[in-house]
This record gives sequence, C-alpha cells and structure tokens, in this order.
Amino acid sequence: MGYKDYRLITKDSTSRCLSRTISENNGVHGGGSTGHDLLISQLYKDRKISHAQQCSRTKGPSLSFNFYAASCPTAELLIRNTVSSSTSNDPSIPGKLLRLVFHDCFVEGCDASLMLQGNNTEQNDPGNRSVGGFSVIESAKRVLEFFCPGTVSCADIIALASRDAVEIAGGPRIQIPTGRRDGMVSVASNVRPNIADTIFTMDEMVKLFSTKGLSLLDLVVLSGAHTIGTAHCNTFRGRFQEDSNGKLRLIDQTLDSSYANKLIEQCPADALPSVTVNNDPETSMVFDNQYYRNLLAHKGLFQSDSVLLNDDSTRKIVEDFANDQNLFFENWGVSFMKLTSVGVKTGDEGEIRRTCAATNA
Repeated sequence: MGYKDYRLITKDSTSRCLSRTISENNGVHGGGSTGHDLLISQLYKDRKISHAQQCSRTKGPSLSFNFYAASCPTAELLIRNTVSSSTSNDPSIPGKLLRLVFHDCFVEGCDASLMLQGNNTEQNDPGNRSVGGFSVIESAKRVLEFFCPGTVSCADIIALASRDAVEIAGGPRIQIPTGRRDGMVSVASNVRPNIADTIFTMDEMVKLFSTKGLSLLDLVVLSGAHTIGTAHCNTFRGRFQEDSNGKLRLIDQTLDSSYANKLIEQCPADALPSVTVNNDPETSMVFDNQYYRNLLAHKGLFQSDSVLLNDDSTRKIVEDFANDQNLFFENWGVSFMKLTSVGVKTGDEGEIRRTCAATNA
C-alpha cells in the first residue's frame, strides 16, 4: 500500500470544510491489512496543514472551524477553562482525556457514544472500565448548557477538551474543526473489535488503524500520546512470568532489564488491581517527545509500543521524533485532527444531547 498523505483543506473564512487529499506512491488504494510492506514517505518532515480551495468537492455537511462563532462564541474558552481547572486539582486529567478521546473515536466514531451510561453500553466493556475524564466532560457540558443550551455537542467537548489537555500538559496548541453531533448508539460488544490491545503486534495495530482511515505514520504519531497517562499492571503483565515463589521475572527480552525491575517493584505479582504506573517513566506529566526516547532505550511500557522498533519504516520515524520535538508536535497536529474526525456525525445525524450520559429520547 502506498503512503497516504491526508491534508486539511480549507476554503475561506465563511465556508470551510474537512477534506482529504490522497497521494499514493503507486496509485493503489490499499485496504490496510499488510503492514511491514507499507511505504513511508519522508513527507512527514514537511507535513503541514494545506489550505486549498477544494471544499466544493465535499458533499453534505462537514466539520468546520469556528463552528460555534455565532451560536456559542465562548464555547472553546469555557471548555478550556474547565480542563485547566480540573487539571489544577488533578494533574492526571490530561492523560485521562487523551485516552477518553481515543476510546470514543475508535468505536462508532467521534460521537460521545462512550459517555452514554446504562446496561450494556460501551462503558461496561472491560477495556473501558478504567477510562477516566468523564466528570470533566460533564462539567464542561453543564457550563455550556447554562450559557448556550442545546448547542454544543458532547462529541465536540471531548475533542476540544483532549486537544486542550495536550497543550496544558506542555504540548502544541492546535486548531481543530467542530460541528460533531452526538450518537444514539452505545453497545459494549462494539468495543473489543475496535480498540487496540497493549499486546497487539505491528500487523494488528496497522490493520486496526487502517480501518479508521489512519495511516502507519498516524499510528506512530498518535502512539506518542503515551508520553502522559498511567496504566494498570495487568496491561503489561504478559511481558513477565510468575515463578514458583510468586515472584515475577522478565520474559520479554525487548524490554530494558533495569526498567523491568522497576516495574516489578511497582507491580509485583500480588499487586492490587487498582495499582498503576506511569506510561512515561521520565516525564510522566509532560506532553513531550520523551516517549520516543524511551522506546529507543527499550523502555516502552506496552508490547504495542515496543513493536514500533521492529519495522524499519516506523523505527526511522521514532528516531526522528526522539531527536526533534518540534517535528513530533507538527505531526501531532495533523494526526490528531484525523483522529478526531473519524466517523463523525454532522448535519441532521445524531443529536445534541442535553446531558452527556443519556440520549434526549
């Protein structure tokens, strides 16, 4: 499969849209289950947001910048203030919000389906039981319903809050389009086939991301989200084995032994299920490029992190991001916009919920 270069296309200040310009090395639009034969162009070093007047090619309603300029002009400020205040009280909030947006967008698209409560909803899947940040989204929603009732979707709040969380944690300030609408469906059985597992191989990661319209480059960039946040012991327990004395020993030789020993100290065999460790052992609360430096030092927490070094193409990108934080930040902006545009509902689709935990019906 050839390299796909997706760019953000904007028309003008009054009519803007999110479109895709696809550049493929061999003119083949692949399905994405191959993996190591994917070609990565060095264009990621010059990956910029492209402004071109091609919106006329897009049919139907779409996301747009400043979507709430007339209907709720202070929407983004109110959301940012909520995230900032919540982070001041709990520094783990940025990591929680990043995980929340990934788990929401990968299942049913970015439509806040993960926020819905009830029997057999997405929140009931074991992979989502440790997801946090819901209270921050609900807090922002309450404020927005006071100032702009029935206007701002929970889906947009999630996208904007996670965008702001990255900047508050030290990452880049980026703009993303809005206009998402809230979904009506949330089913637990839809979760497992659509979210990444920490034991995934490279091929499994590539296949999953491809089904969301995300390239191999996006996979490497978005994996950088693991520069903040925490993880429960069971998410990386498979890299260790318990001996007859109830002690853990390292069996995954791709992991640095000294780092492995620290993980064993933090997560012994009898650790409580609630115990967590930092995704990034060096700068756990800062959104930076340390994740990629950790990978090169064989200190990637998850197996799905370490596999990025197994492919020559992805390893080269890891090396470049480890050496150039600005390069990572520039690419983050593009890939994050793609992530938060996965499967969006716009126009007459879905609804604008009054509260994020339940549909209006």
